[in-house]
Amino acid sequence: MTRPHATLRFRAPLVAATALLLAACGGGAAPETAPTPSSGASGSAGAAAQPAAVWPTRTLEHVDLWLHGFAMLVDDTAQVPIFKRGYRAELQAARGAANVTTQLDAERDRLRQRLATSPQLALGAQFLALSFPSWADLKGAASAFIQANGDPQRAGDQRTAQAIAFFANTFRSAAEREWLRLFVNALDDESTRFHHRWWLDAQRDRSPALAAADSVWQRVARPALQRFLTNTQQRDGQLLLSVALGGEGRTQTTGTRSGNVVTVGFPARAADAADVTYAAVHELVGGVAGSVVGDNVTPAQQREGAADRLVSSAQVRGGLLLLQRLAPTLAAGYARFYLREAGRPASGDPVAALVAAFPLPQAIVDGLNRQLDVTLGGI
Repeated sequence: MTRPHATLRFRAPLVAATALLLAACGGGAAPETAPTPSSGASGSAGAAAQPAAVWPTRTLEHVDLWLHGFAMLVDDTAQVPIFKRGYRAELQAARGAANVTTQLDAERDRLRQRLATSPQLALGAQFLALSFPSWADLKGAASAFIQANGDPQRAGDQRTAQAIAFFANTFRSAAEREWLRLFVNALDDESTRFHHRWWLDAQRDRSPALAAADSVWQRVARPALQRFLTNTQQRDGQLLLSVALGGEGRTQTTGTRSGNVVTVGFPARAADAADVTYAAVHELVGGVAGSVVGDNVTPAQQREGAADRLVSSAQVRGGLLLLQRLAPTLAAGYARFYLREAGRPASGDPVAALVAAFPLPQAIVDGLNRQLDVTLGGI
C-alpha cells in the first residue's frame, strides 16, 4: 500500500529537519516522510567516487521493529495479508522458547483496545517508521510530541514544532497520544529484551536470500521497469526488506530519491528471492491503481469502503499487467505469488487463476490498461 508525503528527518534528542521542510498533510491521510539514504558505493583510496546504486536493496532494524509491533497486535484479515502468514505465532513461539516477556505483552490488551476503537490509527501509523533513519530518531521525535501534548505552539523552536505537527496528523486525541507513548515504550523494551538479538540472527540466516533478491531486482526487474519508474516519478528510492511483512507492502512516494521507500517481505530462502520483486512491482503500481479506481467509483462507494477493496485488487492486477508489458518472464511467477498470498490454488494457468481470484469491473481493467499505455508512452 502506498501513501503520499513530504520529506523530513528527525535527530534525537533534539529534532532537526533535513533539506526539505515538512509539508502540510491534510485530508486525514497518514503523514509519511523518508529517511535520507545512507547506502552508496565509494571507490578505494585515490579512486573516483562511484554513483550510489539505483533503488538499492537493504534492511532497517527500526522499520522491522515498528512493523513487528503491529504484527503482534493487529488481526490481519485482508485477502492479501499485510503481515507474513503465521508471523505472530512464529514470534510468540520464539519468545516462549527464550522465556521472554516484555512490556509489549503487558500492554497488549490496552494497545489492541485502542486500535479496535480507532481502526484508522492501526493503518495510518504503520507507515510512520519509514519517516526516520533510526529508532533513536523516531523515539526522540515521539517524546517531543508527547511532552507538548500534541501542540506545535508549545515547541521551543520551529523544527520541534514541525515534528509535533507531523505526529499530530496521525495521533489526534489525548487517547491516541497515550497509545503512542505506550507503544513506543513497549517496543523499546521489546527490542532490548528480545527483538534486537532475534533480528540480527534473522539477518544472518537470510543473507543468502538478500543477495539473491538484490540480484533479481537489480539485474532483471528494475532495468526492465525503469521507464515506468521514471515516468511515475519513482526513478529512484530504496527497497527495504522486512521480516514481518507479507504480500501487502508499506510504501511512501514523493518523486525524489530520498523520498521513495518501498518496504516488502523478506523471504527466508534464496529460492524465493523473486518474491521481493513481485511485491515491489505490486507496490510501485499502487499510484496508478489508486488513480484508476478513484476515477471509476462513486462517492457512495468511497464512503462504504468499496473503493478500498477495489484498490487492493487493482493493485494486484495492475502489477500483473505491468509485468506482462515490460518483464513477461516474471508474470507467471508474480501470479503464483499473489495466489499463494491470498491462500488460493495456483494449479493450471496461474495468470487466469489470478484474474479469477481478484475480479474487477471491466471499466477498471480498461482504465488500468489505458493508464499503463499512457505512462509507458504506448499511445
